[in-house]
Amino acid sequence: MSKIVISCAPSTAPYLAMELEALNYPVVEMNATDVVTEGDMTDCMRLNLYLRTAHRVLLIIAELQARTAEQLYQKAKRAPWEDYLSPDGYFSIDSFVRNESILDYRFASLKLKDAIADRFQQKFGRRPDSGKEKDQAVLFMHWVEDKVSLALDTSGETIAKHGYRHLPWKAPLLESIASATILASRWDRRSPFVNPMCGSGTLAIEAAQIALNIPPGLERDNFGFMHLNGYKPGIWKDMQEEAKEDCWTELSFPIIATDNNPNAIAAARQNARAARVEEFITFEVCDFQDTPVPEEEGVVIFNPEWGLRLGEQEQLAPVYRQIGDFFKAKCSGYWGYIFTGNLELAKQVGLRTKRRMEFVNSKIDSRLLEYELYKGSKKN
Repeated sequence: MSKIVISCAPSTAPYLAMELEALNYPVVEMNATDVVTEGDMTDCMRLNLYLRTAHRVLLIIAELQARTAEQLYQKAKRAPWEDYLSPDGYFSIDSFVRNESILDYRFASLKLKDAIADRFQQKFGRRPDSGKEKDQAVLFMHWVEDKVSLALDTSGETIAKHGYRHLPWKAPLLESIASATILASRWDRRSPFVNPMCGSGTLAIEAAQIALNIPPGLERDNFGFMHLNGYKPGIWKDMQEEAKEDCWTELSFPIIATDNNPNAIAAARQNARAARVEEFITFEVCDFQDTPVPEEEGVVIFNPEWGLRLGEQEQLAPVYRQIGDFFKAKCSGYWGYIFTGNLELAKQVGLRTKRRMEFVNSKIDSRLLEYELYKGSKKN
């Protein structure tokens, strides 16, 4: 069993850990931007298929000590790179470096590339090509002080993007963050999910895929692990077929997405079609205050504009007040949520929060605010 490090956005590690446990993987360690588990290459394939909140699945192949670039070169050259890479293939390198002897992480990446190239040259008389493209084999180096981890990035391109959003709208929420907010909510996947101000539809689409048990990596046709020695396409195909058999084909509750802009709804529909969930979402062009809310209890989640530019906050204050009014008037018995990076505007909602969950979205400190929307008074 090897160490597998799964990277994620800041503050989403607890939800990634929830996903791992649901897939029966141990949570060995949880850090600010990653969760550590154990497994082999087949496990990495499965994790790439199923994980919604992850960014990259890294299979650690060597851990060593190096204080200088020359020490890195000498020790990295001893690693059995030919076990994973073909001398006729291609690879790229990503790095995170915090070492006082290294002024530019690109220099460290270059030394690692040289170590790999020289090992292949000595063993085979030829070496794989290398460059910046991440559409084939990808390696990752984490170097802090004198501790170096060398890994195979089995994802390649990030799996934080789930591949269906062909038409993004204004400031779209990253798919992995959208999934994390849904997992952080009290939605039980058996009751209505209502998403006013839906924009490009990311929250509603993620909710539909979660409810239908559709893995985010099911339709993706290229991962880093596909370009490593020993990759068996048959195992991947069997994994996909098993995942398809476990998907649901109907829902017993509505998922509703509305926006007052017809172009946003058109984009959301097309994205939902690409994600194979269009038929499970009710889309409607209307003001958010006219969003239909079913009688049953469920969740209502907003991702309104944040008003981060000068002058926008005053314009948006009435909108946030109207969201609070909408919660009170139409959503009794529901759990209400607002995802925002502007806590000053959030004060305009006028309701007491039950929970305030921390997130970081596009490097902006954000919150998922939860409101318990009682039927009648809280006392009753």
